[in-house]
Amino acid sequence: MDVLDLARTQFAVTGSLHFLFVVLTLGLAPLVAIMHTRWALSGRPVHEGMTRFWGQIYVINYALGIVTGLVMEFQFGLAWSGLSHYAGDVFGAPLAMETLVAFFLESTFLGLWIFGWHRLPKWAHLACIWLVTLTAYASAFFIMVANSFLQNPAGAVLGDGRMELVDFGALLTNEALVFAFPHVIGAGLFTGGMVLVGASAYRLRRGAGEAEFFGRSLRTGVVTAAIGIVLTMGFGYAQFAAVPEDKFGSHNPLAATGLGFMIEFGQLLGLVVLLVMLPMIGILPRARWTHPILIAMTPLPFVLSILGWMAREIGRQPWMIWERLTVADALSPGLTRGMVTTSLIGFAAVLGLLAVVDYVLIARVIRRGPRALDLGAREEPPTPALSH
Repeated sequence: MDVLDLARTQFAVTGSLHFLFVVLTLGLAPLVAIMHTRWALSGRPVHEGMTRFWGQIYVINYALGIVTGLVMEFQFGLAWSGLSHYAGDVFGAPLAMETLVAFFLESTFLGLWIFGWHRLPKWAHLACIWLVTLTAYASAFFIMVANSFLQNPAGAVLGDGRMELVDFGALLTNEALVFAFPHVIGAGLFTGGMVLVGASAYRLRRGAGEAEFFGRSLRTGVVTAAIGIVLTMGFGYAQFAAVPEDKFGSHNPLAATGLGFMIEFGQLLGLVVLLVMLPMIGILPRARWTHPILIAMTPLPFVLSILGWMAREIGRQPWMIWERLTVADALSPGLTRGMVTTSLIGFAAVLGLLAVVDYVLIARVIRRGPRALDLGAREEPPTPALSH
């Protein structure tokens, strides 16, 4: 491969692996917030346990996902300085907002939530996780604003060889954004719901004596996943109203046929299974024959999310900014095959390791179950020293 193809591969690898963390964060955050709300209102131990258990999984995924985001930002500056030079004044604005929201507000509120157990007032502690959820979605919104600008450069004009932002409102109401953002929200809910479903089905199948705990989690996951897949499919098809006619034309047969077919097949499969399960929701925890099916479906939303991003990005080729800046012109000058190959291997190794560590840690929490959780554990009083 030449330098351009290597750089595109590097972007695809880093973007895809990072999004695996993002889509789970977007799905789990509101679910943990809802569980915490139920606990605050009812005071029942089962709701506290669900909040701590699924919250710990959320924290693991979030912590490792931040590192993948840093790698993503670094590869942008390394390989795509042409984009920064040509449209940095426009493209950088929503990314700066995302950084402020994600790394300052979201992280601050999450830290307060993690260390505020048994310290903060009940309602203040609850407010923290809802603020985490809102800032997570705000972060995703600004990322989608930036990506939608690449799809449709609204609100900007060309002056002195660079794009200048003239209408921030047009950037926020971009026709490539209005359906894409709800589409991503739906994908997140589908993913978070299916993680609840798969993990709960696994615990129930083991018969570990936690029928109420994971029965509630399973039912919550099925409903959430069903809502998520409907939103994903509905807003996914609605996006085509804002897609240029030649975006999936003859120059992009892979995006037009192969990826489109796989995405539709996977979404329909998930929708059919969930619609069949919904009428059985009351007996699902006891219907052991459904548990292997639900466990096997757990990776489906992750696969579909990656395929969806690939279709969105491949369809824009050869443009980095649609009909304004080509990918070749966006590439940083002076890069060599050796430089990009080395960085590609390094980034892929780091992100791949983080993904493995993430899923190993999550799997360990799931296998251990809701006992002996670190999140929200009460501190043991210090043992007094024995006098001699």
